[in-house]
Amino acid sequence: MRSRLTRRFVLFIATAAVAPLLLYGVVSIGSLWQGTRGSVRAGNLNVATRAAQQIELYVNDSLKVLRAVGSDLRDTHLERWQQERIVRNYVLTFPEFREITLFDADGTVITSRLGRPTVAVPAPDLGRADGTSIAPLTVDNDLLPTTTVAIRLRSDGRTAWLVGALSLEELWRMVDSIRIGEQGYALLVSNENQLIAHGNPDEKRLIARGEGVPDPPLLGLLKNGRDPFLEYVDHRGREVLAAAAPVPSLGWTVIVEQPTAEAYAVAFSLEWQLLVAIGLALLATIAAGYLWGRSVLRRIFALMRGTQALAEGRLNERVSISGRDEIQQLGVAFNTMAERLVELQADVRRQERQAMFGRIASGLAHDLSTPIQNVGNSCKLIVRMWNDEEYRETFRRTVDRELLLIKQMLDDLRNVARPMLLARHPVELNASVADVVESMRAMADEAKLQLETALSPEPLFIDGDLKALGRVHRNLIANAIQATAAGGRVTVATEASGDRAVLRVSDTGCGIDPARIDSIFDDFVTTKHRGLGLGLAVTKRIVEQLDGKVTVESELGKGTTFRLQFPAIAAHAERRAAG
Repeated sequence: MRSRLTRRFVLFIATAAVAPLLLYGVVSIGSLWQGTRGSVRAGNLNVATRAAQQIELYVNDSLKVLRAVGSDLRDTHLERWQQERIVRNYVLTFPEFREITLFDADGTVITSRLGRPTVAVPAPDLGRADGTSIAPLTVDNDLLPTTTVAIRLRSDGRTAWLVGALSLEELWRMVDSIRIGEQGYALLVSNENQLIAHGNPDEKRLIARGEGVPDPPLLGLLKNGRDPFLEYVDHRGREVLAAAAPVPSLGWTVIVEQPTAEAYAVAFSLEWQLLVAIGLALLATIAAGYLWGRSVLRRIFALMRGTQALAEGRLNERVSISGRDEIQQLGVAFNTMAERLVELQADVRRQERQAMFGRIASGLAHDLSTPIQNVGNSCKLIVRMWNDEEYRETFRRTVDRELLLIKQMLDDLRNVARPMLLARHPVELNASVADVVESMRAMADEAKLQLETALSPEPLFIDGDLKALGRVHRNLIANAIQATAAGGRVTVATEASGDRAVLRVSDTGCGIDPARIDSIFDDFVTTKHRGLGLGLAVTKRIVEQLDGKVTVESELGKGTTFRLQFPAIAAHAERRAAG
């Protein structure tokens, strides 16, 4: 079987026609060269553009610092010593500024230096339209490039200048860090064609000498704004690819240089490999592979269509694969797998239904047995005590209470399938909570725990259904009581939080396992040994129908807190409704 499939693939690979393969080789080599050349150029230009953006951001951020200083100095009530402290603090905070000096319109000079300032008011021809100025570059005693930046301040019709000595050491380091391959570097050039920084260690001496661009062809690249690329022979005799990106607001230019032998090395290697591959393919070409390959691909596509059908849920999809090889065996295995998936899906659904019906039956048997037994016992006693007026009243309350419990249970089951119909009107949350808490104190006393309230001092009105809200309160408080051991505490609190009314029910009980906390609001899910597990599911439905939100926080052994949030309405809405 394996040899048959192998022969077919060998024939398929060997059937490429000589002419199409040659044409493909020529087109591929040309496309490869053009694509790689364009990709290398675009990559180098991208490096230069990103570096230019970072440089512009660096200088503009420095100007923003000066503007911030100017803003702090505008306060006319500041004493001179306070102004001097401001500029010195900024120099300490921003070490890239070696000096900041204010040349006031009235001739006052406030500087961050202890002595006389080393900077001066910029020349008029250096000012820009936005009121800023950047002086030509200089080299300090440490052979690092520096410049002077200034902003013009206007107050009461007079002009003042805030001037800072800005170190460009950080720009130098940024340019030094740019590497393109093994031999590619970046350089930063001013608008006077003066070198600001050079990534090549052998060319850094040019900066210290104050020299300009080392290669004359680059001057043409700087002046030509249309084509940012240039290939030329540099002063070392190497063929170099250069890409330039301007720093618009500064008039500077970032240039990335890389030897073409390195830049296009991948293209040359791939071109050679492609030529070798085409030559080998031509030697192995025969005529019969097309039909055999088409046969193999057609059957593979049939398997792909079948697999896609299974992925889309169409489990009845089957494939028909001809032949007597591995692909045909794969088709048989695919059909067997699809049939098994149908059986497994039906089995899973059947087990899920059985499990769900088992939970419902068990919960109903438990939850209905107690009220029905209470009604039955009361009926037996009423036969013997029918003439006892006090017992008849007790009998009536017992039957009404137990029947109400049965009705609520049936309502829970009904609300699983459809939302509860709510009659919405303004409800005072504190009053609603207080009524339910009072009705459940007997249950808390029986459990020997404290049931406390911490209600908001101000009324909290929400748009809700009083009966449904009572259901929510009772579910949460009953769950808290059942989860808390004797001697514990259940706290019900309300508060206003912005435009929301918040209700919290907290207990000091056993807590909820973190693995189960995400599913406690699902239907038929309960942390108790018995019951339908619908209480929290119905609670969440009611809260969400009232445009609210319910969340829970729990820690094992320390307790649980349910937090309900409802949109609050103004208190006068209740008064209008009552009137």
